[in-house]
Amino acid sequence: MYESEEDDDAPARTCGIMRTERTCAQAKARKHDLMNEMTHSSLQTLKFTDKHEWVRVDGGVATVGISNFAQEALGDVVYCGLPEIGAKLSQTDEFGALESVKAASELYSPLTGEVTDVNDALADNPGLVNKSCYNDGWLMKMTVSIPEELDGLMDEAAYERYIKSIED
Repeated sequence: MYESEEDDDAPARTCGIMRTERTCAQAKARKHDLMNEMTHSSLQTLKFTDKHEWVRVDGGVATVGISNFAQEALGDVVYCGLPEIGAKLSQTDEFGALESVKAASELYSPLTGEVTDVNDALADNPGLVNKSCYNDGWLMKMTVSIPEELDGLMDEAAYERYIKSIED
């Protein structure tokens, strides 16, 4: 998941997510800001993976990004490696990577399908992942080949419980 450079200030690892003690507090404080970015009802339409990707399905097309928890853990994103349009992915396949000033993280497909679009704005402005992880900072769009896979993903409440369990 995340790799850090070796130094005395390297953040602790928790379930494959890098975090500092202040990251949890930052994520909680930022949640209020994210609620202003999205309505609560639209956040409830998201599904989450245990690798901290989110997915929103509309009309058979899934938009994929990383959660607020993940972007806070990464810190300032400086590079986004995204898949080619037309790439066929199976659920849990690695499809790219994010790099920040303190870590690198692989990205995993939440569903099986074909990549139909990537967020080209991230090439020039990878910080959109930090500023707007649930809207402008989306990573890719893909078809949904196996809709039943959505049933195995977490809703917001389950994801919040999952985050709390790995922080304890």
